[in-house]
Amino acid sequence: MKPIRLMAGVFTVGMWTLLSRVLGFVRDAMILAFLGTGPAYEAYVVAFRLPNMFRRFFAEGAFNMAFVPMFSKRLEHDDAPRAFAEEAMAGLASVLIVLTLLAQVAMPWLIFAVASGFREQGHFDLTVDFARIAFPYILFISLAALLSGVLNATGRFAAAAAAPVLLNVVLISAMAAAASMGRDISLALMWGIPVAGIAQLALVWIAAARAGFALRLRRPRWTPDMARLVRVAIPAALAGGVVQINLLVGQSVASQFEQAVGWLYAADRLYQLPLGVVGIAIGVVLLPDLSRRLSAQDDSGARNAFNRAGELSLALTIPCAVALVLIPEPLVSVLFERGRTTAADSQAIALAVAIYGLGLPAFVLQKSLQPLFFAREDTRTPFRYALWAMAINAVAAIGLAPVLGWYAPAIATTLAGWAMVAMLARGAYDLGEVARFDTRFWQRLWRICVASGVMGAVLLGANHLMDAALHTQGLRYLALAGLVGLGIASYFTAAHVTGAMRLAELKAVFRR
Repeated sequence: MKPIRLMAGVFTVGMWTLLSRVLGFVRDAMILAFLGTGPAYEAYVVAFRLPNMFRRFFAEGAFNMAFVPMFSKRLEHDDAPRAFAEEAMAGLASVLIVLTLLAQVAMPWLIFAVASGFREQGHFDLTVDFARIAFPYILFISLAALLSGVLNATGRFAAAAAAPVLLNVVLISAMAAAASMGRDISLALMWGIPVAGIAQLALVWIAAARAGFALRLRRPRWTPDMARLVRVAIPAALAGGVVQINLLVGQSVASQFEQAVGWLYAADRLYQLPLGVVGIAIGVVLLPDLSRRLSAQDDSGARNAFNRAGELSLALTIPCAVALVLIPEPLVSVLFERGRTTAADSQAIALAVAIYGLGLPAFVLQKSLQPLFFAREDTRTPFRYALWAMAINAVAAIGLAPVLGWYAPAIATTLAGWAMVAMLARGAYDLGEVARFDTRFWQRLWRICVASGVMGAVLLGANHLMDAALHTQGLRYLALAGLVGLGIASYFTAAHVTGAMRLAELKAVFRR
């Protein structure tokens, strides 16, 4: 894959992810308007996070990090890739079906483990009911993640990247329909989750069939290939489990403070926009590319792909981090403050957004560094680093909560993110020249920081001048659009002048 194709793949995934996240904002704004940040909203947050937590543990995190490199190499050498994919799908489906059945029985204990504070706040039983409705989503979305891995390995990114759009479309439609008919909006929202999972699975299944991989369900079998896949996947699963434990620790701490789970979740949704558009897109495209290049012993091509991916990710992430840190309040108030969501909620969410913004470059850099290990089928090293990050997160979240209060988990997440990047970068250095940043990367990094600083100064001044408009009901949407547009224009102008990112390069990517 040439660099231009790498960047084109990143932009394909990024643009679809951007659409998904924009619709996600619409979804979250509707949920907050209908439910506020009270018990029903917090029950939804915990119930929806539960299948997503296991999904990242089994599918997108552990399974795909092991499956995609192995599948990519089989594809490169034409070594029965379809049969391998069908065996992997059969094994994953059987595990997920058992997990779903067990979770339905053990749901009260699961909810107590992830949100023990809900017992005292009175919405524990509601959360259990919501979680039982939502949990089957893990079966459909995890199988969709495997099929997405097949598509990504073949260089087809659009359908897999478009699948998350369906989730938001279904949930928005479910809430709108329930509101128009006077039905319970929270129940419609929860039932929409498994329906959306079925729609997402159908989309990527059809796309994989059109790409020549019409996978069939077969009886699971224990073969040498599956044994190797499991050996590689287990450390990745443990590493994924560590990441999810970090989330659980933060959520458990937050559940001790009224409304904190909802505030942190809303903040998480905002900083996930650049993380999804840039970081996840980089990881999705870079992993199969590095796997194929290393399999073909193209070390120079692999190093170039790694450096250009890191360069692009920081060029798009650092300015986003600056914006989240400097102007979180207008972003949050315009996007979320309506209906039952108050100005006090906006202020709390904005504080968490600023803290998460400080860690955004770290979260994105992880997506560039981890494929260096996963492409070599090395999942043990990232697991060791994840254990250290987990310890840092737990100590910070639990230790700072009595002193700082509800936003301690956000600080802990940011600290753990930077610690993980430091360990990944140090470990990658030992992998040789392939995993080292080149001269062009370092030259552009300082230019990116300068351009981001210029943008930050422009945003602060514009925010001060537009403060009244940003808090006027009829003008605030246009004012925020103007503020964001001014930030984008000032950054890319400064980036072009300093050489951080040439406009000709962006034009070439879009033409491709």
